[in-house]
Amino acid sequence: MDERRIDAVVLDWGGVLTVSVPAFIEDWLTSENIDRDRYGRTMRSWMGRDAAPDNPVARLETGELTPDEFEALLAAELVTLDGREVGSKGLLRRMFGSAHPDPKMVDLVRELRADGLRTVLLSNSWGEGYPEELLLELFDTIVISGRIGLRKPDPRIFQHTLDQIGLPAHRCVFFDDAPVNVEAARSVGLHAHRHTDADTTRAVIAQLTGVAA
Repeated sequence: MDERRIDAVVLDWGGVLTVSVPAFIEDWLTSENIDRDRYGRTMRSWMGRDAAPDNPVARLETGELTPDEFEALLAAELVTLDGREVGSKGLLRRMFGSAHPDPKMVDLVRELRADGLRTVLLSNSWGEGYPEELLLELFDTIVISGRIGLRKPDPRIFQHTLDQIGLPAHRCVFFDDAPVNVEAARSVGLHAHRHTDADTTRAVIAQLTGVAA
């Protein structure tokens, strides 16, 4: 008898399939000697719960801003600890330079597919720096915010994803490193959990599938 409570696993990219966001951002801040206070204030104003709906991050993630335009806006807000300007050209590539895939998560997704579960990527995009060959190997369905003009935590992007995979929300589990996105996914009926590490996520999936972790 099939004891699975889910048929699909939906995963974020940055901070879930990659090493943690704080880890790769710290690498970039250190390598370019960037003033962390300035960076932190900027990100809070653009990504915090009180951020304006048309903030630069939202516009980047929905494709309203090009990566070049976003890089210029962000670079204008930053400064190095010794007072130098931060170059805008290639800024996103540099920011995400050490955002390498987490080998344990890659292995987990491969196992899920081999076990017959649908695997889905649902990512808010900061440009198009995805490893396309790896995505095609790992995921049955790929939903990237900038390609469709919707972004998490907008409930419509979760409904769009469900429409793409043809499953009801209660047959899917979603993992994201951002609590606001987890809350939004739960609001539309998905099983949803905050990702912290591969072992914890594996254990949650095992509970939902009745398979030993």
